[in-house]
Amino acid sequence: MQREKEVARGGGFGSVLQGALDKLEQASPLSRGSHQSPGTRGGPSPRPPPRRTPTGTQRNCNARFKSPVPSPKTCQSDAANRETLQCEMEELKGKDLALDQEIAQLLAEGFSPEELDRHITLLHEYNDIKDVGQMLMGRLA
Repeated sequence: MQREKEVARGGGFGSVLQGALDKLEQASPLSRGSHQSPGTRGGPSPRPPPRRTPTGTQRNCNARFKSPVPSPKTCQSDAANRETLQCEMEELKGKDLALDQEIAQLLAEGFSPEELDRHITLLHEYNDIKDVGQMLMGRLA
C-alpha cells in the first residue's frame, strides 16, 4: 500500500487522484469510527444510525432453512408411530361396523337406496325451479 502511494505521488493525474482518495479516507466517518449524520458538521450524531434488521430477533442469515412443520420422523419414533396407526385403524374399523349396522337397521325399517336417490333428484329439481322463480322476481322488481 505504501509503495502504491509512492508510485502514485510520482506525478501527474495519479498523484492528484491519490491525494483525493487520501482526503476521502480521512474525512470518512467509517474510517474514524464515529457516528455522524450527513447533515451535521463535525459533531457526533445524537442517536446511532438505524439498523437494517430488527433488534429483537437474532437469526443467522447463513443458516439452513428450518420448516415450522415438524417432520414425522422427528416427532415420533417408529414404534410410537405404528402404535398410533394401529389405534386409528381400530377406530376406523369400529366406525365402519357401526355404519354397517345403521344401514342394516334402515333397510329393515323399509328404506331403500333407490327411494333415497329419487328424493335427492326431486330436491335438486325443486331447487332449480325455485332459483328460476327468484331470478324472475328479481327482474320484475
